[in-house]
Amino acid sequence: MLLGRSVKVWLYYTTVHLGSPPREFHVDIDTGSDIPWVNCVSCKGCPQTSGLLNKLNYFDPMNSSTSSIITCLDHKCGSIVHSRNAACPINKYCSFEVQYVEGSMTSGYFVSDLLHLANIVEGSVAPKSSVPLFFGCSNLRTENLTSSEIALDGIFGFGKHEVSFISQLHSQGVAPKVFSHCLKGDISGGGTLVLGEAAEPNIVYSPLIPKQSHYNLNLESITINGQMLEIDPEVFKTSSNKGTSIDSGTTLAYFIEGVYNPIVDMITRAIPQYVGTSDSNGFHCYLVTNSVLNFTDIFPAISLNFANHASLVLRPQDYLLPFSMFNSERWCLGFHKTRDTTILGDIVLKDKIFVYDLAKQRIGWTNYNCSKPINVSPSNGKGRSDKGGALHLTLTVVLALLTHMIPILI
Repeated sequence: MLLGRSVKVWLYYTTVHLGSPPREFHVDIDTGSDIPWVNCVSCKGCPQTSGLLNKLNYFDPMNSSTSSIITCLDHKCGSIVHSRNAACPINKYCSFEVQYVEGSMTSGYFVSDLLHLANIVEGSVAPKSSVPLFFGCSNLRTENLTSSEIALDGIFGFGKHEVSFISQLHSQGVAPKVFSHCLKGDISGGGTLVLGEAAEPNIVYSPLIPKQSHYNLNLESITINGQMLEIDPEVFKTSSNKGTSIDSGTTLAYFIEGVYNPIVDMITRAIPQYVGTSDSNGFHCYLVTNSVLNFTDIFPAISLNFANHASLVLRPQDYLLPFSMFNSERWCLGFHKTRDTTILGDIVLKDKIFVYDLAKQRIGWTNYNCSKPINVSPSNGKGRSDKGGALHLTLTVVLALLTHMIPILI
């Protein structure tokens, strides 16, 4: 595949059922945002077809007997109106607007309707077969969200705000205040999202930075081949618009210039001189001849070192994207340079269990084969999640959803 035309990346989504009668919606799983939303009827800029699915669905509040539109007078609107993602003009519907990192935007109004748990969970794992969900009805989309290539029915925010999907389920006693995911990184796709705490012996935890709107961690240093990079400590500090966050809704990893440049420089010094380098479309790439049997012997490991002695170690396959060429292989960094915030997306999250523990205010991770079942902590319930769509859970406090990974073109 030619670098100038496309690059193979991934998108993780799951299926939910909303309304009465229930309708199926495929939604992106995004830990970098809060508001759950789906396409609404009469949407301006919403794609009509998708390169990912056979058919896109659009929510119509008028066609659901259990739906209600949230107005400015509703107490639910009052709980979020002070956030930057919501507004409430007098005597109007409670509206929202979400801006994403790459520049796209969606806006609309809030509705309340039933989320049907029986459609996503096998067995009696929740006290109710359905629960009310407060979500956005999107009637305007811009930028990448208008593209048919990667179109889904919506995005479900799994952030820290009380309006997020995980927070709403927890407030109703349906799910614990912790969730975990394991995203498969190979082309076969798949993965698991567990509303509960994954229990594996090698998980390391780093504390969440308090009073931040995203899942921010304290990145303290970076080492490559055991050598610590010379980076100004001020670069790692977290403020309102700076820091390091974990975001499953982002495909690549984005490092600010003071971090990105030292990483590229150290990798370049660590690889053999016969490996060529080039830059194209924002990607920094390495050219390796086909005579090299194992590219992982050429490229170094990268260790992102977080507070509490928790290191996220990236193997070459965790940060390089392959591009086949004549008699050679081009491997490009799945890192881009950004101005303010470091964002760790799917390329470094894949092939690992990640635990978002909101109760204990921490995030944990470990390398894992995401084709295997995930053990769940006894404190939240105990169960298994098998690949292929069959979910087997034994206790009432854990929900699990199968997520899918599909290659898309950008």
